Amino acid sequence: MYDQISSNKFRSGVLIVVFMSLVALVGWVFGRFTGFGNWGLAIALAIALVMAWSSYWYSDKLVLAISHARPVGKETEPYIVNTVEGLAIAAGLPVPAAYVIDDPAPNAFATGRDPEHAAIAVTTGLIQKMDRLELEGVIAHELSHVKNYDTLVSTLVVVLAGTIALLSDWMLRSFWWGGGRRRSNDGGGEFGAVFVVAGLVLAILAPLVAVLIQMAISRKREYLADANGALLTRYPPGLASALRKITNDPSPLRVANKATAALYIENPLRDHGGRINALFDTHPPIEERIKRLEAM
Repeated sequence: MYDQISSNKFRSGVLIVVFMSLVALVGWVFGRFTGFGNWGLAIALAIALVMAWSSYWYSDKLVLAISHARPVGKETEPYIVNTVEGLAIAAGLPVPAAYVIDDPAPNAFATGRDPEHAAIAVTTGLIQKMDRLELEGVIAHELSHVKNYDTLVSTLVVVLAGTIALLSDWMLRSFWWGGGRRRSNDGGGEFGAVFVVAGLVLAILAPLVAVLIQMAISRKREYLADANGALLTRYPPGLASALRKITNDPSPLRVANKATAALYIENPLRDHGGRINALFDTHPPIEERIKRLEAM
């Protein structure tokens, strides 16, 4: 288990470095391709920083609002609040705020920029359909996301992916408006033409690569949270049973959308889009997650 945790942390770090390098590359090519020169890289970094700053401070409030999550206390949901509090103390974490989403589909997510400003939201379906050990497994999984700063990593990854998509779109529009042809003429002969072709290829493929990296990072963090959650409860079968119930439940999560789907313990949109969409799923296959938990 500890080897898996260390391996996932290292691989996630490497992927983030690759992601940031891709942003820098796209920014540099954007500057050369559009005539902005080195300002292209500066523009890319500025966009990423502004988006990251706003996401850092406000993403948790936005996610909770979009999900129609309501805050609860010991007076309204003592079972949930006490479970979150007990596991947080066991994990050595500040107690996150507890939220409930009125939805029959069993699911949960964590959000917040750091452990001191974290929140855990569970659906009423999760409360009703899980036994005590299964519920503890799910909440321990979400607390592990908080402890590992996965919520912050997820925000960073979304910002980087959005920056790449924005710059790629600008490059393509610049080409159609004549910027690419001007760059070819100014660059001098074959080298300028090759640069234009390379810029077009990068503009088309960079968003796809960004999605693949985002998917890889998210999957690694899910495996890591499973391992940490099982370590916290000392009972891996509880989380494994909860995942099995969640994935087999027929109720659709009404508040789910593509912007928030990656946050949940299991992708609530897993049945949408068919096999092609499954290739870009931010969650690992549920069967593999259960298999790893049962092997612990």
